Amino acid sequence: MAATTTRATDTLPKRFPLRCMRGILVSTQAPTHGPQTAARIALSDADYVRETSALLARIEATCDRWLDEDVIDIDTHRTGGLLELVFPDRSKIVINTQPPLQEMWLAARSGGYHYQWDGRSWRDTRDGHEFLQMLSRQASAQGGRPLAF
Repeated sequence: MAATTTRATDTLPKRFPLRCMRGILVSTQAPTHGPQTAARIALSDADYVRETSALLARIEATCDRWLDEDVIDIDTHRTGGLLELVFPDRSKIVINTQPPLQEMWLAARSGGYHYQWDGRSWRDTRDGHEFLQMLSRQASAQGGRPLAF
């Protein structure tokens, strides 16, 4: 009777190609969850910096405009690729660039989200929702009024 052995890859779903990287088994393809998940577009380093800088500048400008128009007082603090929004109740939303992954991350009271560029906008890696829509939803919840970026 021959002994049977089970490899680590035998227990994993077959939908993702796998490879060994520095002794760690990794997927070579990002998982998608649902029909709305957009295809990821690889950017050059310069394009990634341009897109993320423009997004952070747009968010800062919107918060500054709201302050000038007395809509809401959101303090913004930016250090490099990290932008922190502080709401009147002291809650925070943190937006952070992730250059090695070419992602944008958003952390709010409700949780954390990761976004990748699809050629037109930043899309969530899990369900495909758009970054500014989620930022608007989270800012509205934490600001206690409708806010749209």
